[in-house]
Amino acid sequence: MPDKKLLERAKNIYKKIRLTLDNLGWSYQEHEDNLVITLGVTGEDIPMGLVLAVDAERQLIRFLSRLNVEFNADTAPYGNIACCYFTYKLADGSFDYDCSNNTVTFRITASFLDSLISEELINYLISTACKTIDDFNHHFEAIANGEMTVSDIFKI
Repeated sequence: MPDKKLLERAKNIYKKIRLTLDNLGWSYQEHEDNLVITLGVTGEDIPMGLVLAVDAERQLIRFLSRLNVEFNADTAPYGNIACCYFTYKLADGSFDYDCSNNTVTFRITASFLDSLISEELINYLISTACKTIDDFNHHFEAIANGEMTVSDIFKI
């Protein structure tokens, strides 16, 4: 359990995230007890759900989005390889492969430990998450559907 100072700082960051989303005109659902915001956005071709969580104990902002794709036993190894390779190509964020259910989640984080967090940074995190998911989701779908080989993945 975080101390009062860390918790108060996290609550202020949570408010700043809400203010940023309000300024963008985005609709969202608040889960203030957990310092979590959920929202849905539509990219170029798919709807995506985003979870924005403020971790008071670790002093982190965490943006997560589970991609709407599942791999089967045959395509799971390729999904794993794609996560590693696509993450390697990113400046910020990562694709995490969950072996327990063969799904992929995009994650981007920022620490606010002894730091100032601006509305511009929050905008950056949100826009980077949305653009990255938009750029890569169709590749993950093709891999999950067996339409791409390992050599195809490395051509992206």
